[in-house]
Amino acid sequence: MSISPHTPAPERPVARVLPLLKVAHLDREFDYLVDAAVDEDVKPGVMVRVHFSGRLTDALVLSREDESDHAGRLSWIDRVISREVVAPETFWTLVYTLAQRYGGLRSDIIRSAIPPRHATAEKAALEAIEHGDDPWGSAADSDNGNTDAGNAADNAALDETWSRYRFGPSFVKAVLRGEAPRAVWQIAPGDEWPMRIAQLAAQTARGGGGVLIIVPDQRTINRLSHVLKEVLSSRQWTQLTASLGRHARYRRFIDILHGVNRVVVGTRGAAFAPVKDLSLIVILDDGDDNLVDPRAPYVHAREVLTLRASIEKAAMIVGSVGRTAEAQLLVESGWAHNLVSSREAIRAAMPRIRAIGDTDFELAKDPAAKRARIPHVAFEAIRSSHRRGRSALIHVPRKGYVPTLACQRCGEPARCRYCNGPLGLPGQTAQGTAVSPAGEQASDAGYPTCRWCGRPDPSFRCDNCGSTRIRAVVVGADRTAEELGRSFPGIPVVVSTGDKIIPSIPDEPSLVIATPGSAPIAEDKKFGAAVILDTWSELKREDVRAHEEALTSWLDVASLVESHNDGGEVVVVADAQTTVVQSLIRWDPVGAAAVELEHRREAGFSPAVHMAAIDGTEHDISQFRRLIDVPRDSQFLGPVPLPPGIDPPANTPAQDCLRLLIRANMSHGPLALGSALRAARIKAAVNKVDLAIRVIVDPIHIG
Repeated sequence: MSISPHTPAPERPVARVLPLLKVAHLDREFDYLVDAAVDEDVKPGVMVRVHFSGRLTDALVLSREDESDHAGRLSWIDRVISREVVAPETFWTLVYTLAQRYGGLRSDIIRSAIPPRHATAEKAALEAIEHGDDPWGSAADSDNGNTDAGNAADNAALDETWSRYRFGPSFVKAVLRGEAPRAVWQIAPGDEWPMRIAQLAAQTARGGGGVLIIVPDQRTINRLSHVLKEVLSSRQWTQLTASLGRHARYRRFIDILHGVNRVVVGTRGAAFAPVKDLSLIVILDDGDDNLVDPRAPYVHAREVLTLRASIEKAAMIVGSVGRTAEAQLLVESGWAHNLVSSREAIRAAMPRIRAIGDTDFELAKDPAAKRARIPHVAFEAIRSSHRRGRSALIHVPRKGYVPTLACQRCGEPARCRYCNGPLGLPGQTAQGTAVSPAGEQASDAGYPTCRWCGRPDPSFRCDNCGSTRIRAVVVGADRTAEELGRSFPGIPVVVSTGDKIIPSIPDEPSLVIATPGSAPIAEDKKFGAAVILDTWSELKREDVRAHEEALTSWLDVASLVESHNDGGEVVVVADAQTTVVQSLIRWDPVGAAAVELEHRREAGFSPAVHMAAIDGTEHDISQFRRLIDVPRDSQFLGPVPLPPGIDPPANTPAQDCLRLLIRANMSHGPLALGSALRAARIKAAVNKVDLAIRVIVDPIHIG
């Protein structure tokens, strides 16, 4: 009889752990025995290594128990990977809720949240902490960081800077008192928002609280970093991005965990950063696609942060120049309140905005303008800007949009009369290959077919004007720089795109051609004028978020132009009667978001409902559909070919890939649809049904 080399821990000898496996039915807790030699190290939140199905795998300790419910023999924990508690108690609530919300695996979320351990980085970080590396000094010793005269003066100055916004000073006071207010912040035109955020973050941290700021890209991080250096020392705050090496990322992770860095600025992955005593959360531009994790279960950083704000009782700011329907829903549901400037303050700071229809009459006024697709008044705005020594910005849509179907008479997007999904032509592929040129009759290429539910529409009639004619619209902005160069000889032309972003405006008057999100930004230098071209290509995209994204993009452009009192002017080449253009002219993203949300409710789109997209072959989708116990009154739409521009799941040929949509009522709660999908994946795994599918809950773009 062999003698076990292990001795059970004297108290609570059973550890309940979650192995980090990628199998749905094994995404649950298992019990292991704890050896007395590692008794003190095996704590909830610690990473360990266990034997599972004949191999070693990483696992996180959930709890310690006196005994196990398992009737069989228990295995022993092989070893403790690190003594650091990398998963605090609140982390588990967050992970469990997100897994239910997105129909995913907890192990996938944990891998995104906790970086791989780097022993050298961990050792260096802990040694620095043990030697008294405290960048906060005596600021952390007081019960309230506002007790001395210096902090009182800083708080008074902070109140003053936020007084531009209604209830701004009271919101700041509530944050500093730890009362966890939540607001959707509408950044006003001309506002130096990086400094405003940095000052609030610094005062919150000096009071002993942690601050987490999430932004969509490195460019925004750089803007915030520039001002954070002015209000905090380099050891008091840190960046956390996916571009960091393994050593640097884990070193910063440990520093954040121990409260060395109280202010954290990062991209979407940093939404899980274990900020100690989290008191303030800020997310900027929540409508940006970069805030969605491209890996399963495709979690949105906004959802992570709103959950954290509720779980950890932290204040939260959702800030943007524009506003998403999701942010508006937070306000209308009472979860957050508005933080906006008065109409008088907005009118004083915004540039003059004019909408000019790109008609033949307007273009005929100036031969040069006709060549460059710019109305006469836009040319005058550019010339006026140059006379004042300012550069002018020309905004053109990003390239690569797929062909869209629209009414030939009024230009409204063609939509299905059954489910309101976008109509497409048979033969359009994920690469966006057009089957007919602009203006060609749809009947020449086959009946328009819904890309959601798959129903053909042989007798299309526009809901807006009643026309039965339909056309494919092909968008693009080729040769804009060359055209403008000919129209403005002697003026430097600068092109800034996503591939090569120009960081600042030239010192001399120039023409800057930029795609969305690529315009040069300088806090102390504004453009004298801006022209927004080819607006139809942004407004007519067959996307639920087309108008929302177009307005935000245009407001971003207008915010880079000096105020009308200084001569700043924005010319948008679009019909002034269009609702979204009127919202731009009035600078009213709040009203536009309210209207957009109401339209989504009427049409049954997110966030008024929960939707899920199931991508895979027809066989796999059919099998998975039989396993789903969807909430009552849910709708299945499709399956239809995968929408253009969306890559198929791994190991699935693009030509065989389809998409099934599920629409569920919000009355069932935020977790109902995701939980049903998660349960279906577990059923498939238990029954050994091998399905190569992709499940995305509330995707940003549904087709």
